[in-house]
Amino acid sequence: MGQTELIKDIAKYGLENDQEKLLSVLNELIEHSKKSRRLNFALQLQSILKDSIKLQKTSGLTKVGSEAYFQKAEDREVNDLIIEKLTSDYTFENLICDEKVKNQLEYFIQEHHSSEILNKYSLPIANKVLLHGHSGCGKTLASYVLAGELDKMMIVVNLGAIVSSRLGETSKNLAKLFRKAAYEDSIIFIDEFDSLGKVRDYNQDHGEMKRVVNTILQLFDYLPQSTIVIAATNQVDMVDDALLRRFDLSVMFDLPDYEQIKALIELTLKNGHFKFNRPKELQKVIKNSVGLSYYSIQKALITAIKRSLFIQAKKKIPEIALINVEIWEQLLKEEKNNTLKK
Repeated sequence: MGQTELIKDIAKYGLENDQEKLLSVLNELIEHSKKSRRLNFALQLQSILKDSIKLQKTSGLTKVGSEAYFQKAEDREVNDLIIEKLTSDYTFENLICDEKVKNQLEYFIQEHHSSEILNKYSLPIANKVLLHGHSGCGKTLASYVLAGELDKMMIVVNLGAIVSSRLGETSKNLAKLFRKAAYEDSIIFIDEFDSLGKVRDYNQDHGEMKRVVNTILQLFDYLPQSTIVIAATNQVDMVDDALLRRFDLSVMFDLPDYEQIKALIELTLKNGHFKFNRPKELQKVIKNSVGLSYYSIQKALITAIKRSLFIQAKKKIPEIALINVEIWEQLLKEEKNNTLKK
């Protein structure tokens, strides 16, 4: 049965209030979405289904009262704290980084793949990771790689919604989010984690900041070992020392060196559709790129590819397009000037 027919059946059984058939068709749609590689959609449906079953267990199959109402209200509130839920196809092949960084992340993944033997010897499994360092150097990409390698759903936190000016609300929001992640056995990804150390900027007193830090410490302590927290920050010095000590793994991402820039270029051009018009000048351009982030270098390269392609396509769309090295070099200079202005 195709997706359209399944959706029609869901609407039909939902309107008829035939829960048994509705659940059966929903599960069919989830499996169909997985086979069609619409994994995000499948996971979202699974999450909705889990939340619904959990609600029924707490409120009864036919009970419609205050308990069910408040459960639904909390679910809506938690959803407001999430930017998106996603699955990732990224692997280490997509990540260019220092060898030490790669080794740290690989050992972290190995712990989760070897959880059975670690549990046998009552050894703890690392599940709290802090990614820190320069902006644009792969912290977010690394979180996608961890999610992809571990085959886990990742909840991307809406930090703006988490942090509240109302006394005690930030701590409550964090607790709700961690409960949901633990229930779904997923990864929590918190970008700009240092913002949680700046709660006083939201017209709150120093005591409220301490309460938030204490809440995070408690949530970390009681986090199930299969549930993972990944926090990222460009300003690790802004994070409370007590929080820093709670992370099982602290990974620093630095600016790329010559060899890493070269590897980034090769990864970006691996499909073989593009090559440089003046390859002999490439070494000089790479040397001049040192000091920029992976993001800035790749952004400039992709922009150069598009501009070069537009020029060539005026005559004929080429099978293998030539990247104008001069255009790329100029874009890199602009990126360096923008970096110096910051």
